[in-house]
Amino acid sequence: MDLLHIENHGKRRRMRSNLEDDPPTTGMEHLPHEIIHDILSRLPISSLVQFKCVCRTWRALAQDPHLVKFHLSATTNSDPCLILHCDFPIRNQLYFVDFAALPDQGKDKVKRINAPFWPIMPEFDVVGSCNGLLCLADSLYNDAVYVYNPFTRKHIELPKSLKYPDQEVVFGFGFHPKTEQYKVVKIVYYRNSHSGYPRARRLVYPQSEVQILTLGSPKWRSLGKIPFQLVRRPSEALVNGRLHWVSRHRRYNPARLLVSLDLADEQFREVPKPDSGSLSRRNYHLAVLRGCLSAAVYCSYGRLEIWVMKEYNVKESWVKEYSIGTYMPKGLKQNLDRPSKIWKSALNGRVVRVLGLLQNGEVLLEYKSRVLVTYDPNLGKFKDLTLQGTPKWFQTVVHVGSLSWINTTIHT
Repeated sequence: MDLLHIENHGKRRRMRSNLEDDPPTTGMEHLPHEIIHDILSRLPISSLVQFKCVCRTWRALAQDPHLVKFHLSATTNSDPCLILHCDFPIRNQLYFVDFAALPDQGKDKVKRINAPFWPIMPEFDVVGSCNGLLCLADSLYNDAVYVYNPFTRKHIELPKSLKYPDQEVVFGFGFHPKTEQYKVVKIVYYRNSHSGYPRARRLVYPQSEVQILTLGSPKWRSLGKIPFQLVRRPSEALVNGRLHWVSRHRRYNPARLLVSLDLADEQFREVPKPDSGSLSRRNYHLAVLRGCLSAAVYCSYGRLEIWVMKEYNVKESWVKEYSIGTYMPKGLKQNLDRPSKIWKSALNGRVVRVLGLLQNGEVLLEYKSRVLVTYDPNLGKFKDLTLQGTPKWFQTVVHVGSLSWINTTIHT
């Protein structure tokens, strides 16, 4: 049963029971609102979606802005809700699995989300997740950008931005707690059609422009050029109101820089790394572990080291928190064949990606865009997650399940 079917099932049930106007006699209506909010804020998002389908009164309660904010705050500190984005074999699909749900509530099942963009935008990339909202970009024409809540199905198309004929785009999407503003960032690398650079295996995009949109504004603004050549993938970490990316290695200096953009003052800065250790000299990707900026470093023989910045922007606070050995999930052993169309953002051939931490202390991992695995650092043991309905190929987005939405009033 997908998310849309859950909502439709709830609507049909309340119509049959004639509960459109009167809530079930549970006694909840006699409780103070503070207690009701505290109870409902503990529900996983899949349960809250069903709760609001019971009757009009409960639906209004579930959409109360105070409850939505309270639930979002509580959910941020619980187990994540994962969004699985699959574009194999043809049409894009979104799925979700709610780790905060109880086993009898479908914790071991992957549910499909009916994205409302077909056929307007049949091919898209998920380029960001923040406070229950997804940022989706058209992957065919690199033009349309949407902000979308998969659990309320609310969505808006953002204003069009300047587009170059030959370009590569790096996205970022985030929220700053001080300004309380959501912003979408497009870092555009482009080359003029008559720039004189020869066609090669790796194209050179020597020019750049940073475009930024504050949600609620009618148009994008230009921040000028960026002094960094970033890896061509969306921001992987939002910490302290700053988006973070990894730079491409330079020919004579293989070390990769850690670059941030403060969404308040809109300035790019280099984040300090330790002078010694694997993080200073190897390839890595970023993650957020318990609210801290983290880097997963690829070591020899398939090993993985996870470094955590305990105090943000303090160089000396980097600590090597985990060391994970080589592992081959059973799902990859049993089926090593690869289709001709490889997942288009296979993340530069990486075998394993760190997604986050569960409440029990286990590390959540994704292997080859095909298998989800947990790693127990105390016992040193791996466990393949067998989830009913998991697509064959997918890219995992760590998400916070919420009914939150944004003020879409356009300010001129």
